[in-house]
Amino acid sequence: MIKTQNKRMSTETLVLAAVMTALVIILQFMGAFVRLGVFQCSLVLMPIVIGAALCGKKISAWLGFVFGMVVLLNGDAAAFLTVNAIGTVITVLAKGTLCGLCAGFVFELLKEKNTYLAVLCSAIVCPIVNTGIFLIGCQLFFFETIQAWGLAEGFGSAVEYMFLGLAGGNFLFELITNIVLCPAILRILNLRKKKN
Repeated sequence: MIKTQNKRMSTETLVLAAVMTALVIILQFMGAFVRLGVFQCSLVLMPIVIGAALCGKKISAWLGFVFGMVVLLNGDAAAFLTVNAIGTVITVLAKGTLCGLCAGFVFELLKEKNTYLAVLCSAIVCPIVNTGIFLIGCQLFFFETIQAWGLAEGFGSAVEYMFLGLAGGNFLFELITNIVLCPAILRILNLRKKKN
């Protein structure tokens, strides 16, 4: 009986992971229609957080990696690829994978205390890590170029442009969206699961 239950749980996790992977891909491509400045908003952070809650940190790290791959493949990182291709790949894959992994770790750490507190904290950590790694990548690989872009846009410094021009609006959008929607989505999914 135990082996059957574990196998069923594993199959359920794989199915959920496949659905969340499809959502990440679709939302990232559709995110091209939601833009703040020159960069699109990452709506995909929601399924990454929900994946952390429903499937664990390995799946949420996978979802973050898929998010990074889609960013590289759909042209969202094209401006950076022309400056430093290796730095772009490292930054984009690291920010995606680590935001998923950290969201999963935070959820696992807090889930015994309160599931909704755990998902709320994961929803906060995910965009912080995503944006933080992006800013670190900008500093390491693209600082001179970003400085020139910032001056051309009328910003006083590269740091001001990085925070206000590149990351600020996107970060706030991602953070608010995650804080509001992730706990609500998880509650709906849990209610539906209890009914079945």
